[in-house]
Amino acid sequence: MKKYIYLLAALLISLQACSPYKNLSKMEFDELKYPFDVKYLLLNDGRRIAYADEGSGEVIIFIHGLGSYSPAWYKNISVLKNNFRCIAIDLPGYGKSSKEVHSGSMEFYGDVILELMDRLNIKQAVISGHSMGGQIGIVMALKYPDRVSKLILAAPAGFEEFTDGQKQWFRDVMTVELVKLTSTQSIRSNLYANFYNMPEDAEFMITDRIAMRGAKDFENYCYTVVRSVNGMVDRPVSHLLEKIKQPTLILFGENDQLIPNPALNPGRTEDIANYGHTKIRGSKLVMISECGHMLQIEKPEEFTKAVLDFLK
Repeated sequence: MKKYIYLLAALLISLQACSPYKNLSKMEFDELKYPFDVKYLLLNDGRRIAYADEGSGEVIIFIHGLGSYSPAWYKNISVLKNNFRCIAIDLPGYGKSSKEVHSGSMEFYGDVILELMDRLNIKQAVISGHSMGGQIGIVMALKYPDRVSKLILAAPAGFEEFTDGQKQWFRDVMTVELVKLTSTQSIRSNLYANFYNMPEDAEFMITDRIAMRGAKDFENYCYTVVRSVNGMVDRPVSHLLEKIKQPTLILFGENDQLIPNPALNPGRTEDIANYGHTKIRGSKLVMISECGHMLQIEKPEEFTKAVLDFLK
């Protein structure tokens, strides 16, 4: 038995030595390379928020998902900025925004975005949210209906319902240590799970996530991820979708491997998408074929065309 254990250990060491990521340098969050100019805003509570501000016209505010950051929208902004003012935010604790620990609640994030709008003299905006960002957008649309003109929900969290026991499962499983100690191989496999066929130009998401493990604020980033998960399960919105009055575009990849949750609610993404579409009166639903959870990166042309058609 020991012989097989030694052989397995030797194999793991060998695989690690052959890893294409073994020579990656540690990187501070401020050193991350972004595909657009980054602006900064100091909020009233002292937090520093990083954001992109490209183009002019009707304002679209892009909100990233759990563990992500504003570059997740770069393929879409590069086109949409020709017709719209595109603002992509790094939520507090993510990307280049400062890393103070906070509640992670959906209302907290929504209020931060509202303060950003106030400081930039934006009275109304289209809110485009991916995954967790979609749930934040839903909360904003309900809490501040006069400030949200339209909703774009890209594979949004919040359509799926969870029991009290399932919510506790999330709280028990998602710990700071789990996020902090995620191995290189797990980082890679976790990100691959976001795609049906991961494009080569999405590799930066893996290398950035690996490199940032050496950042001085990395532990606070881990706290942010954990509290964001708690924030999502503590603020269910599926029963409130009928109250949304804004014109709404819903987009899902047909091959989304994360929604519905494969461990707790195995089933078809299309069923979850149709549930939200039925509840939000007058909404438009677009299902993108051969596409996973990260649809705005995997199928940017289809995603951006759907957004343009909707906003016209």
